[in-house]
Amino acid sequence: MAWPPSAVVAVYGAAALLTAAALAATLWRGLAEPRIALAFGLLVVVGELARWGALPGEREPAPLGAAGALAYALLGENAGQRTTHGVLQTLAVVVAATLAGSVPHIAKGRGPALDHLVRRVLTVTFAAVCFQPLYSTGYKAGGADGLAERFGKGPFYAVTLLLLLVLTALCDAVLAAVLVRARTRHPFGPLLRDELRALLHIGSAVCATGAVIALGAAVAGLWALPVFCVPLLLTQLSYRRYAAVRTTYRQTIASLARATEIAGYTPHGHARRVAELSRAVGRELGLSGPELTVLEYAALMHDIGQLSLVDPVPEGATAFLPADEQRRIALLGGAVVRQTGVPAAVAVVVERQADPYREQPLSARIVRAVNAYDDLTGECATASGPLSALERLRLGTGHDYQPEVVESLARVLSRGAPAPGRAPVPGRAG
Repeated sequence: MAWPPSAVVAVYGAAALLTAAALAATLWRGLAEPRIALAFGLLVVVGELARWGALPGEREPAPLGAAGALAYALLGENAGQRTTHGVLQTLAVVVAATLAGSVPHIAKGRGPALDHLVRRVLTVTFAAVCFQPLYSTGYKAGGADGLAERFGKGPFYAVTLLLLLVLTALCDAVLAAVLVRARTRHPFGPLLRDELRALLHIGSAVCATGAVIALGAAVAGLWALPVFCVPLLLTQLSYRRYAAVRTTYRQTIASLARATEIAGYTPHGHARRVAELSRAVGRELGLSGPELTVLEYAALMHDIGQLSLVDPVPEGATAFLPADEQRRIALLGGAVVRQTGVPAAVAVVVERQADPYREQPLSARIVRAVNAYDDLTGECATASGPLSALERLRLGTGHDYQPEVVESLARVLSRGAPAPGRAPVPGRAG
């Protein structure tokens, strides 16, 4: 079932209403405990400023800001004194600090995505609504509070905070998956799995830091904020370096894949088009995470076996070759890929892209169908080219192309994916 765009409107509308209510209530009543609010607000601002160097596609570009916001939502005491800031002030301070920390990025044209802000608003509200009433239940003039009465202030209290943070993280993962699903209509299950998988990395560090800051501030006061945020900053730096290495690795593979274009064996942009369309089809068919990475790398390098040919294939269109010749090129390509240091699964997909589809892994079926589609649209360079190409793929579903893959490709194209075009191949003889 596809969620309509109204799902995005509903999520954004809820975040906007909550923000307006929080800001209005805080302005009307004034700040409770302004020193604490200022300290946590500065922590969120610093976290947002630390987004410099964030790479495209990072699930949480400002982990320190997220951890500071969650810590403020879960702050029940400061240096042994019960806090009274409440849910609405928590949200108002977090929103104001997030926007303040985003000003330099917005000025540079790299402001945070609206989805990021909306998720921050809703997850912080969720955490505060779960914690603040629970902590305040049974509060008496003598200073006792409901949560401390039930669990004490030892390990069980810390576990309670961690459980609340886990629930908050799950809420955030569901929100992120819903927003992407509503826009792209990719299957919800794989999107949610990707989000949950991301929680095991930087997400777990954010949750742990938020809990530690809240617990540390309850005992040591506001001095706990700079002390306990340092490990997360170091984790963020390490994660950025790791992500930069991964990006460079992908760029290296893309450059290697272009060798066939530079040598005049394949049309310009062919590998990139096949990779982008294969990834979209993989999403449509439920692939996620590492499976999509393998699929993308294999699609980029699927034609590299042509470098071993003495005579180039006309227009680089391997889909028109006899089956034996297609297999030979695929095996040559797999042998080259195995020498590049990429995962062996990528070489397997490249090697098996020319096999009958019933004998192929799903990634190889996708690469074969999308590659054939790109080849066929080049042959049918008319307004009806994409339709003619799809029809010819459907005619080959008895042996060459899996019907489900072809229909998934048709759905992806019907949603507005650009139809592959052809450019003259530089240096092509004949």
